[in-house]
Amino acid sequence: MKVYSLLLVLAAFGSLTLLLVGAKRNEAPRSDDNNASKKTGPRVKELGLVNWVRGFENARNRAQAANKSLLILFQEVPGCATCIGYGEQVLSHPLIVEAIESEFIPLAVYNNIAGDDRATLKSFNEPSWNNPVVRIVTADRKKLAGRLDGDYSQRGLTSAMVTALERTGRPIPPYLRLLHDEFVSQERSVEHATFAMSCFWTGEAEFGALDGVLKTRPGFVNGHEVVDVTFDPAVIPYAKLVQHAENNSCAVRVFTKSKEQQGIAEKIVGNAAQFSNEAAIADPEPKYYLSQTLLRFVPMTETQAARVNAAIGQGRDPKRFLSPRQNEFLRLIKDSPKAGWRNGIGEDFLASWNHALTVAESVLGARGRKPISQVPQ
Repeated sequence: MKVYSLLLVLAAFGSLTLLLVGAKRNEAPRSDDNNASKKTGPRVKELGLVNWVRGFENARNRAQAANKSLLILFQEVPGCATCIGYGEQVLSHPLIVEAIESEFIPLAVYNNIAGDDRATLKSFNEPSWNNPVVRIVTADRKKLAGRLDGDYSQRGLTSAMVTALERTGRPIPPYLRLLHDEFVSQERSVEHATFAMSCFWTGEAEFGALDGVLKTRPGFVNGHEVVDVTFDPAVIPYAKLVQHAENNSCAVRVFTKSKEQQGIAEKIVGNAAQFSNEAAIADPEPKYYLSQTLLRFVPMTETQAARVNAAIGQGRDPKRFLSPRQNEFLRLIKDSPKAGWRNGIGEDFLASWNHALTVAESVLGARGRKPISQVPQ
């Protein structure tokens, strides 16, 4: 997979555009090389797409200068299937990569070579030739999150990052919070609710703004315009969701999915509660407010799209829910709207992201801007 990151550069007349960076990521030293800063060979799958710093003192100095914490990956390189899977699945998710690079100083320590890596490994009492371990610490080695060992999930790493940011008092970027919430919900039992209203465009905006709502989809049931809501009951209970619908004119009908939902809905909306297992007929224009803007070309997760659509519909700033690189995509899209961008609403996030990167590379290449390789220091 081609990997590119986006950097802002000054353009003519003081406007901002994007410089696409084709990064040579994570080039590894040979296993018998004692100099951890020397890099040869292709990108290392075990390290994913993060631009890792090499050498503990180097990383610590950077952390002190930037007033950031260290996110340390102890990894076997070359490694087993678990090591490779962690790199390709967890450490290659675009928003996880961005959070690691933006909020922390990322340090990679190979647990199977000599030199600086071996010394750092021993100083943290980490075993050699081991599966991936992540520690997040201050520059003076104070622990900020639990040692991540044996949890090779995306949720595990985002949880550690959120915890570390909370303990240092640093703000948690909304895109990271939403991503973490999505991953947490994937490991719990989510529920579905269906509400009928006079206009499902406004209904999507109402529900999409709520914490705990993961997805919203407009459609039709028995001639009614409805919004199907996927939600995490551990964050927003069904009763609270129905109450919100009632208070915001989104409960002309509440189509319930179980006896439990029926009982709860009847107490709040009375006869408007109606048990139905009928699947909604999907509307061809989901996320209507989002779809009317250039933001539709920006790759987003489903929860991000729900929040952005709601923000636009309610007249609030939608860009706060995007990462810096997603906002950079938006700037380039505005600058070259006919470059071949693809509507990402409802599309797989990674597929949408990779397409946007390809278009961005084409746009900048046509302007004579060649990708600049970035090798971790």
